[in-house]
Amino acid sequence: MNRFCQAAALLLSFVVALPQAFAQAPVRIGMTLSLTGPIAAPGAIQKVATETYVEDLNRRGGLLGRKVELILKDDQSRPDMARTLYEQLVTVDKVDLIMGPYGTANILSAMAVAQRYNKILLHNSFGTPRQAKYEMQFSTSGGAFDIEDVWPNLVLNAVGSAPKPPKTIAIVTSKFPSLHFISVGAREVAKKRGLQEVLYLEYEFGNRDFGPIASRIKDAKPDFIWFGAGGIDPVLILDSMKKIDYQPPMHFYMFPAPGPMVKVPEARNALAFTTFEEHPPFTANPRAAEFIKAYRERGAKAGLPDTSVDLLASICYSMWQTLETAANATRSIDDKTLAAWLRKNHVDSIMGRLEWGGPQNYVTGKDIYKIKQLQGGKWQVVWPPEFAAPGAKLLGN
Repeated sequence: MNRFCQAAALLLSFVVALPQAFAQAPVRIGMTLSLTGPIAAPGAIQKVATETYVEDLNRRGGLLGRKVELILKDDQSRPDMARTLYEQLVTVDKVDLIMGPYGTANILSAMAVAQRYNKILLHNSFGTPRQAKYEMQFSTSGGAFDIEDVWPNLVLNAVGSAPKPPKTIAIVTSKFPSLHFISVGAREVAKKRGLQEVLYLEYEFGNRDFGPIASRIKDAKPDFIWFGAGGIDPVLILDSMKKIDYQPPMHFYMFPAPGPMVKVPEARNALAFTTFEEHPPFTANPRAAEFIKAYRERGAKAGLPDTSVDLLASICYSMWQTLETAANATRSIDDKTLAAWLRKNHVDSIMGRLEWGGPQNYVTGKDIYKIKQLQGGKWQVVWPPEFAAPGAKLLGN
């Protein structure tokens, strides 16, 4: 009888402890990043930003009081691999939530998997918003629904404020989906604004020989060059220009690897998109200041060539900030509950206010993107003026 009572007591204690143990089970969150392949450089930045956020989140008590367990896989910069890995994350690893990868094509693959399993997908670098037709996908990059119109106008508003506004334009773009889509939009915007197009060129994604392109640009003699280029391409383009003794006039690169460009003298006065730079007014946000310090430390240990927080790190941080805000507001990690809350609310991220009340969970006609310029060996926001670094203004040729 005593043995029976002891067994019963043991069983009862196990049953009582079970809910508490279950409540303490980690929230498993899966994602992929391009840690190898053509877009590994941005992937390395977002890996550091993600790990920085998750470490800080767990130090603050986790998500809804539960530790976050990050399951991160390398999609090798391949959309087909991203699709396979997200299938594994949902069906084999059985994660509670998924977060988007980096890069438009990879995000589209992840989005298809999310739709198949009714999972919410937060992502931060989708450059073709009109293709984002899944109702539980949410971009946290701060970009507009009609970026093919909003972003070119932002750039041309900036260069139009120069002492000598450009009258002619050359547009050179990679065939990488988002870069190409936005550059095609830039052609239409430039035409409507009365700029004469003196050159339009496309090149294959992964191209490393920019000599012929540099020669064509030099011969066209544009006042302003729009490059639909990202990653290391701008450095290679500038090197090819240097070899033919050509210094570009006003020049814009959509999403360059920021660190390498700082080290290239020919990149002076180059323009690019950003959402955040390490200067006021952005650094006035206490969370931003904390992130900068933690990111720099982790980035140095990871061997990043540049440990400054800018566009790539900030959009990744804001993706996690969005998840935490929505989970805290709803006291839930249920996919449909989180999605319903995001459609009706906003999140004040370190970059600015993120909203999803428009078509396909985007906002039309406006976003939070800015223009930065490489001045004196560092990137500084120059447009719009209210976000410019103290004392900074756009420099012309």
